[in-house]
Amino acid sequence: MKKMMIALLLLTAPASVLAGGEHSCGKIDCYKAKTGLDDKASLQRGVKLFVNYCMGCHSARFMSYQRMAKDLDLSHEMVLQNLMFTDGNIGDYMTISMTEKDAKKWFGTPPPDLSLVARSRGTDWLYTYLKTFYIDEKRPFGVNNLTFSDVGMPHVFAGLEGMKKAIFRTVEEKQGSETSKISVFDKFETVSEGSMSPARYDQAVLDLVNFLDYTGEPAKLVRYGVGVKVVLFLIILLIPAYLMKKEFWKDIH
Repeated sequence: MKKMMIALLLLTAPASVLAGGEHSCGKIDCYKAKTGLDDKASLQRGVKLFVNYCMGCHSARFMSYQRMAKDLDLSHEMVLQNLMFTDGNIGDYMTISMTEKDAKKWFGTPPPDLSLVARSRGTDWLYTYLKTFYIDEKRPFGVNNLTFSDVGMPHVFAGLEGMKKAIFRTVEEKQGSETSKISVFDKFETVSEGSMSPARYDQAVLDLVNFLDYTGEPAKLVRYGVGVKVVLFLIILLIPAYLMKKEFWKDIH
């Protein structure tokens, strides 16, 4: 009975616990991304943000518009009219027209495809990254990022979030018998406001991260539903299995 209970607990353990931790968030601790693939409204808002703000440079070449429309409860007409800005068809994948040669010329390196970014980096890392851009006039696009230092990407959400500068403080760090001074992040200070309040911008980032989490493994939407049914079945099966075990062993001493 004890072994069966342990096996059941392992089956019901959250995937994040079994999979281990996520990537480091650079100069700060990762913020917690409270996303949920069961929130279809969030996923719908997320794909809208992705198409309007990310697909100018980034593709999601493993995701088709047709699959996305079905999973997110969007009609083909809505997708074709509002989420596709080319003369393609609903079966196309979410690719971009910018060539790798042009991307390398304009940005120094081609912007990565974002189909699997949430799986490779983790949702907490992605959420933290999108919230930690700050003004840095030494950088080509005038911004830097606490999570990805010296990143070659502009702050595409500056119009929504506004611009802020990072305040650093100097602290002493001991390394053996020697003491050195290092600069650590203290806080952000708003320089200009965006079109969204901090709470609305935070929700927008969560929506986008939620959508990118979905693109990394669309089958999660199905797998999670099946997983609940399987666990319920195992719990019900445990009762007759235990009673049968007692019946078989009652005469054995």
